[in-house]
Amino acid sequence: MSPLSPALFPALAEAQADPDGPGSHRPALRFGDRSVTYGELAATASPLAARVAEAGRIAVWATPTLETAVAVVAALLAGVPAVPLNPKSGESELGHIVSDSAPTLVLAAPGTQLPPALAALERVDIDVDVAVDINVRGRGTASPDPGTLETPALIVYTSGTTGPPKGAVIPRRAIATTLDALADAWQWTGDDVLVHGLPLFHVHGLILGILGPLRRGGSVRHLGRFETAGVARELSEGATMLFGVPTMYHRIAETLPDDPALAKALARARLLVSGSAALPVHDHERIAQATGRRVIERYGMTETLMNTSVRADGEPRAGTVGVPLPGVELRLTEEDGTTAVEAYDGETVGEIQVRGPNLFTEYLNRPEATAAAFTEDGWFRTGDMAVRDPDGYVRIVGRKATDLIKSGGYKIGAGEIENALLEHPGVREAAVTGEPDADLGERIVAWIVPADPQSPPTVEELADHVASRLAPHKRPRVVHHLDALPRNDMGKIMKRALTHD
Repeated sequence: MSPLSPALFPALAEAQADPDGPGSHRPALRFGDRSVTYGELAATASPLAARVAEAGRIAVWATPTLETAVAVVAALLAGVPAVPLNPKSGESELGHIVSDSAPTLVLAAPGTQLPPALAALERVDIDVDVAVDINVRGRGTASPDPGTLETPALIVYTSGTTGPPKGAVIPRRAIATTLDALADAWQWTGDDVLVHGLPLFHVHGLILGILGPLRRGGSVRHLGRFETAGVARELSEGATMLFGVPTMYHRIAETLPDDPALAKALARARLLVSGSAALPVHDHERIAQATGRRVIERYGMTETLMNTSVRADGEPRAGTVGVPLPGVELRLTEEDGTTAVEAYDGETVGEIQVRGPNLFTEYLNRPEATAAAFTEDGWFRTGDMAVRDPDGYVRIVGRKATDLIKSGGYKIGAGEIENALLEHPGVREAAVTGEPDADLGERIVAWIVPADPQSPPTVEELADHVASRLAPHKRPRVVHHLDALPRNDMGKIMKRALTHD
């Protein structure tokens, strides 16, 4: 499939053109007990696309529902940028996003109560069930002109860890090329049926999890909310792929010993994919041992969509995010941001920079931030630190801002220490940070959720454990015991919330 075609969803375009054709009856989206075929999706999304075509920008109240998927598809058919809104965002954050992106409409499911921050926007209710009933027998409704591949498709707001969230403007070109590159890497076809329970306001759940199957002409079954029983049911009833984040796979790993039906269902899957954060090696191994299937990881971010992945026909090596996707250039650089790290030794740490058609266009209304994000020769500075193995596999060791620890003359990535700590039987969860040290520059600090709070592992025990697996200079010097690690909606550990107070 050529990304040069303006049709992001060829199967949907076919259903629009021929409502009685065989492709119109193929299942497209299913959320719980509600579903639409490609013909029904075309009959629902096309009139909505005509309704919003002159809107400028639209906001989508991105609940994990059929209505959200239809709203985003309609916006893409109309060539109108959609701004997915996280329903869990606070008033201040929502107010900033609405003010910054200036949508004229907000699309939501009927009966949904919207917060005051959206009160000034004209509301359009999406009643999928009524729309299907009214329109499905009509001849295909022509969609507005979707624009070119550089036309903005989505404005997705970053997490805002260092300031107010920034709106990454994602063009149609980036969506098409990323999804086609993943099709190559994962051998993803229209015969695949994807199951996931991810939120729909970010790249993983929305672009990969909803738009990905639609671009292939396949189908997606969304769980509404993640449950291991739902995963087992869908994989046992024909689903071929599972997308999840590490917290989901951790729950799967914890459940497997007492749930043979789940193990059997996972063993049937063609592909198990984890992303949005690193999946601990011990969860990899527990799932592989119970199911005979290995989870593969990919690496991307809002501004770049997907950069690398373990390929379906490659080695599913735990702790790595595979190799660069087709069309993506990737390099590691020294701290100066320009000197390339040439080593493929699995040890030399550098910042990941990427270049390719998968990149966003700009940060909305932030020209200075956009300029600062790129090098003079067009490479995007990801802020992620990694090493490369001799065969080119990339291993991410942490974020430059929070996970690169300079101790005793060494540059150390927090991620590999966290994986080593998680291999200790007394550790349930782990995070690693650095703190100033007069002698070492920085000392390594471990934040531990013990498996048994009444008998937590000691700093000496954990230091010896890490030193024996990695190297003595990577051992933690300080250990804090916690009841739980602070995490965001995607399950990522919020290290800035870890304090000594």
